[in-house]
Amino acid sequence: MSLPLVAIVGAPNVGKSTLFNRLVGRRRAIVTSEAGMTRDRLYDVVREARRPFRVVDTGGVVPRADLPYAKEIEGQAEQALAEAQVVVFVVDARAGATGLDRDLVAWLRPKGLPVVLVANKVEGPGQEAAGLALAELGLGSPHLVSAEHSSGIDELVEAIVDLLPRPPTADEPPDDGDRVLEVAIVGRPNVGKSSILNRLVGSDRAIVSDRPGTTRDAIDAMIESEGRRIRIVDTAGIRRRGKVERGPERFSVVHARQGIERADVVILVVDATQGFTAQDAHIAGEVREAWRPLVVAVNKWDLVEDRENAAKRWAEEIRDRPSFLPDVP
Repeated sequence: MSLPLVAIVGAPNVGKSTLFNRLVGRRRAIVTSEAGMTRDRLYDVVREARRPFRVVDTGGVVPRADLPYAKEIEGQAEQALAEAQVVVFVVDARAGATGLDRDLVAWLRPKGLPVVLVANKVEGPGQEAAGLALAELGLGSPHLVSAEHSSGIDELVEAIVDLLPRPPTADEPPDDGDRVLEVAIVGRPNVGKSSILNRLVGSDRAIVSDRPGTTRDAIDAMIESEGRRIRIVDTAGIRRRGKVERGPERFSVVHARQGIERADVVILVVDATQGFTAQDAHIAGEVREAWRPLVVAVNKWDLVEDRENAAKRWAEEIRDRPSFLPDVP
């Protein structure tokens, strides 16, 4: 029996990812002052509660906006709500109830899910008064928290647990603790890692765009094959160290490298139209240094001419260029 799922939603830059990290007890989501950092759905488990539950972080939703990734982010949030049993709606207490917050309340109401209203960034008496005024949104009394400083979090967790559906009466433990095979998808930016994740899962789990750097956080999805549960993690593209920008991209690359270290198997995705590059070899070297089994996936094969000879050339190139990959499939 799976653990119940709680979806965190709200406008951009209200502190959803900071709250997500605080609930799960580790820095799982990338957090910066830049709005729009989270684009895909990010899942984890809240274990430090009287009843454990899963939680999903979503990007800042701006309904019907003509902004980069706005439709994709809204679609990802819609999918999270379709899976969830409870919604945590986060609002910036310092800003009060904005027009966008009201639009999001109207967007949430038809879902018919129980909603916990969270007034975040409450760090003083002035913010407390502003947070309490958010009751005008019609979602009940707001829970005043500071995700950054961990105040009000315990009370929030209790309120969430109170709204979760009743557990089954059978003495069957939840399966989230079962051992699963961890598979990480890595590679340079824009080689098609997210497309491969979506194809394996059979749905639009990750946002796919021809713009490099679309994936920021490490996104995971669960599939089952021949009775074995497999968690597939799509990571951000890894560029050469000298080209990695400070800030969000650096965090993304750190998370990608952590994904390699945690994985049981790593899939290195390369672009069939560009050949096996020095950066591909560098990433393969990082996998080798972490002592992880490696599979090379040559993507965009539909764009290759004379595929029979191309396949032979690729096999030779992958084995010859990085001499440490003689037996990699």
